[in-house]
Amino acid sequence: MEAEKHNETEFLVMLRNRLPAAYEKLYDMYSGSLNGVIYSVVGDGETARDVLQDTFIKIWENIRLYDEKKGRLFTWMLNIARNNAIDHLRSGSAKIRRNQVASDTLKPHVQEKIGGSSSMNVDTIGVREMLDLLSPEQRTVIEKAYFEGLTRENIAEELGIPVGTVKTQLRAALIRLREYTKENASGH
Repeated sequence: MEAEKHNETEFLVMLRNRLPAAYEKLYDMYSGSLNGVIYSVVGDGETARDVLQDTFIKIWENIRLYDEKKGRLFTWMLNIARNNAIDHLRSGSAKIRRNQVASDTLKPHVQEKIGGSSSMNVDTIGVREMLDLLSPEQRTVIEKAYFEGLTRENIAEELGIPVGTVKTQLRAALIRLREYTKENASGH
């Protein structure tokens, strides 16, 4: 145990002195684990690799801030990786990429279900008519959640309202749409 502690201390000295060999060793030792954590947050391999690269740059630039008395090096790096992945998800570019990945994934299935046509729009399937039943606030949150793919937190931030309000509006809108669907299905 003492030898491991001594080796880690020497390794930290090498990192803090910005020795390229230390950085390569750091990457070799921890990239797989950190990439796994990042991937579990972002859900896309290419994005995870980009975030991993940014993470190692942050680690390299901030290694002097690491305090071995507060915890292990791996734990410190893990927190940087996780926070970096979450920050990436919150950024606009990540939102666009997530929506593109989701769109690319769903497109073949949607086209298959509607007879191969890619010209489907919400007006032709009656969704626009249903959305007209909602209050402007409810309609806005439904459109942002289901057509733009935003999370409740993102919607709240974009609209400048509390997350609880977004949840309430979404729930009320879904209840109203469900009632409308039931009414029309039973011929009322």
